[in-house]
Amino acid sequence: MHQPVLLKETIALLDPKPGEFIIDGTIGSGGHAAKIFEKILPQGKLIGIDLDKDNLKKTESKILAEIKNEKDPPGSAAVKIKNNLILIQGNYADLPEILQSAELRGLNADKRGKRKVDGLLLDLGMSSEQIERSGRGFSFLRNEKLDMRYNHEAGSMNHEAWATAGEVINRLSEKELAEIFWKYGEERYSRRIAKGIVESRKRMAIKTTFDLVRIIRKSAPKSYEKGRIHPATRIFQALRIYINDELGNLERLLKNAPNILKSGGRAVIISFHSLEDRLVKNYFREMKKEGKAEILTKKPIMATREEVKLNPRSRSAKLRAIKFNYSTKFVDDRRP
Repeated sequence: MHQPVLLKETIALLDPKPGEFIIDGTIGSGGHAAKIFEKILPQGKLIGIDLDKDNLKKTESKILAEIKNEKDPPGSAAVKIKNNLILIQGNYADLPEILQSAELRGLNADKRGKRKVDGLLLDLGMSSEQIERSGRGFSFLRNEKLDMRYNHEAGSMNHEAWATAGEVINRLSEKELAEIFWKYGEERYSRRIAKGIVESRKRMAIKTTFDLVRIIRKSAPKSYEKGRIHPATRIFQALRIYINDELGNLERLLKNAPNILKSGGRAVIISFHSLEDRLVKNYFREMKKEGKAEILTKKPIMATREEVKLNPRSRSAKLRAIKFNYSTKFVDDRRP
């Protein structure tokens, strides 16, 4: 069962109130969203976005099942508030366009015709269900086809012709692979592993996660096996980030945050590795410097020992939050 990370802290900082308009940009299994939705009812609206359409139907059922109203007959409360929950298959980086899309035409817009929200949550980690049940090769502990696309109906966001992780592994040059492993995984043996992959694929195509794990084990020093993490951890992370353009998406979202959130709106972002956290920290600082927002977390909030024991996935989570408070000097010069 997927457990939402830093749930109590997320709700406290996002501070959803009855009647507010909130976005969960990475709704996943709906762990955070269910609690947010409960707080904003009966008039509030929650938009949940996910690249993986397989998640959306299950998530809708899960959230509606958790909404209870003792005054209504069984099931009727869920029917009443279903229109307040809007689930969209898409990329959170496209939020400015999504907010102006035909799907949301019925929601109120400001005088300039723009639609902004009271709160935004991004949980940038993968859900346990994605890792365990997707069958797309996200986990190095399962023998699956090397795919790693969140939206498996689309091509890779970086290379339309090379849609999957398997195709990237089998086609990119040794230098390009090493750069990906270093840039997105901070893998110190990136060159050795890239060389091992290129030599191995000359004999036979690399098709599955276990094919790749065997090459990584063979290419990395034996001492790597005794380290804190599995030798394949950083390589799998790097491939997933590259295939789905995760850092590019996050940067697009951060650049557009003032066009998404109202004055007084709160954004909470939970990241799971240093590259993401660095981006969030730097953009938050810049927005504060420009007089657009105040930072609500001087340092990133991390999981307690108790939470890590219950949910080991929370160990690397870092939460940062910001509140927008546009000064009179700040003018959004983007045209509607």
